[in-house]
Formats: sequence, C-alpha cells, structure tokens
Amino acid sequence: MDLLQEIKDASGRLAGNVLHTPLLYSPYLSNEIGGKVYLKLESEQVTGSFKARGSLNKLAWLREQGFDALPITASTGNHGLGFARALNLLGMKGKIYLPKTAVTSKVEKIRQYDVDLQFYGEDPYRTEVYARQQAEKNGWIYVSPYNDPQVIGGQGTVGVEILKDLSKPDHILVTVGGGGLVSGIGTWIKEHHPEAGIIGCQPENSPEMSVSVDKGEHVEMESKSTLSDGSAGGFEPDSITFDLCREVIDRFILVSEEEIREGILLMADRFSKLVEGSSAVALQGLLKEKEQFAGQTIVVVICGANISLDTFKNILCDR
Repeated sequence: MDLLQEIKDASGRLAGNVLHTPLLYSPYLSNEIGGKVYLKLESEQVTGSFKARGSLNKLAWLREQGFDALPITASTGNHGLGFARALNLLGMKGKIYLPKTAVTSKVEKIRQYDVDLQFYGEDPYRTEVYARQQAEKNGWIYVSPYNDPQVIGGQGTVGVEILKDLSKPDHILVTVGGGGLVSGIGTWIKEHHPEAGIIGCQPENSPEMSVSVDKGEHVEMESKSTLSDGSAGGFEPDSITFDLCREVIDRFILVSEEEIREGILLMADRFSKLVEGSSAVALQGLLKEKEQFAGQTIVVVICGANISLDTFKNILCDR
C-alpha cells in the first residue's frame, strides 16, 4: 500500500468537489498557550465534516477501477452523510445501513440525498456487522469509514492543505477514533515535514486506539458514553490504521467529558461556531497540556460541526 500516492491521487480527485477549508489563526488560543495556534476548520467542510473527503475519494476510485458492484456502508453520522453526498455527486447507486435507534436529526440530514436507507439492529456495532454480512452475501462492496486505503487517502488531503497554508507547524493535534483521519494526515506530514509532532487526542471514555498503541496490540474495550460520538467506539483488529497510528502518532492526550463539554462551549463563545464533541477533544487536548506547547506553532484539527440541537441545549443547561 503506497499511502502517499493514495493521498496525491485523492488530491486530484477531490479538487473542486470538497472545500480547501480555512486555517484560522486564533489570537485567543495563542495567548492561552504563549505560542501560535491555528484551527483547521473541517467543521466548515461540505456535509460539516472531514468525512466528505474519504468517502468521495473511495467511490470515485471504485468508478475509475470499473467496479459495478453496489457500494454500501453502515453509519449513523458523518461517514454516512459524506457517503450519501458522494453517491449523488458521482451519479452512483448505493445503500446505507443505520440502527433503528439512529438520531432523527442525523437521519434527516442523510435523507437530503437520494440514497437507499435500510434500518437494522439497535446499536451501530450490530448494524455494521449485518451490513458486512449483506455485502458478502450479495457481492456488494462495503466501504469502511476508516479501514480502507482510499478513505485514508482522502482524509490525508487535510494534511496536504495544512502544509500548503502553514509550512512548518511544530505540532498537529487530531482527534482519533478508528484512526483514518490521523493516519492520513500523519503519513503526509511525516513525509514532508518530519519534525512536526502528531498528537492523537481521545476521550477518556473511549480510548481503544491509545491503549492498543501503548500495549503494542489490539485491546478491545467497552466504550462508555461520550459527547465525542464521532470518535466513539473501537476499531477492527485487522485495521490498517492500527499500524499507521503506531507509526505516525508521537503521543496521545486523553480528555474528560467535562473538558469536551467546555470545548464545545468555548468554540461557541469565542469563535461563534457550533462544533461536535469530537472537535472539542482535540481543542481540549491543547488546553489540557498548554504548558507543553508554549512558544510553538500548533494546528488543531476541528474535525466536524454536526452536533444535534438537543445535545447542545443539554450542554448549555448543565453549565
């Protein structure tokens, strides 16, 4: 797998179909750490998340390769939304499986696009297992949200943009779930600016990747409830992202639920932006260890904006 080439190819495929998102200098955060802080606003991306990149790159690649099998996926949120948009953009047919308990607001966002939605199971894990079984049974192509070279290549274009806009960051903080985003960004950054540190940020309630990297082997963990639902859950034992995370992530920072809540409110208060919990994880990783970043140039990837109104209301009420 030549992941650098995958990222280069993705840059060409995605040009004009996703946004080159802003890299916003923050005087407030810069003063907080005594350095220079930039926010990579993937929250401004089409569909409100970096996931628009990987799913579009994968489906465009499938079309280039001449695959005619039906692409399917399982998702309750950002990946499903990006997948649905990509299908419509490319004029392709596909299917998305969702749990019966999927949040109505997320389902309605996906329904904006002409895509076949199927509901199965009561939780995302059971839904994904079923979707994979259906793909194998029917000869369909299952598109993973992270365990896929073209998906990772698409996410890696975030790293390409960062270095186009800022030549020599000292550290880049990225929220980690299954590891697709940090694998793509880290691969590109380590090749073109190896002095930069890649910091993986995770919720304390869902730290499977950080624990596994620390142990040197996949450690299956039960995820507790977290506001960072976009990064919640574990990863497949054979996922290509595990070895990639071991290679590119220099260290991890874990943040609490209260810190995630504070990060969401901070983005609303200081930046007038609503972001989802997974975005707040990387932001709070910076602030939790701000003394470690003093005098340095830092990029924080704000990975998505798709927070439900009910969740945000609850956070406000808990202040």
